[in-house]
Amino acid sequence: MSQYDSNNIFAKILRGEIPCDKVYEDDHVLAFNDIDPKAPVHILVIPKGHYTAIDDFGAHASAEEIKALYAAVAKIAKDKGLENDGFRLIANAGVNGGQEVPHLH
Repeated sequence: MSQYDSNNIFAKILRGEIPCDKVYEDDHVLAFNDIDPKAPVHILVIPKGHYTAIDDFGAHASAEEIKALYAAVAKIAKDKGLENDGFRLIANAGVNGGQEVPHLH
């Protein structure tokens, strides 16, 4: 696990330094439309905590944070009408896994 970089783009979005097209937000999660979508619906769902990747999140996040992330995905899927036709949920981890921003997304 690499150390969290508080200057990554998602940290800046969470601090309000960079705007986003918000889809959902609660105490633990922020979700927004990707600025370079790879699908008709491409939403980034990120925890507000400083987690570099899914393995870091799974090892260190509280049960409340973990539940909030997955509840947010379910709510967004329902709100966007994706639950019947299906959707893909991806979390790349690390450089060799294709992760470009060192914040779970």
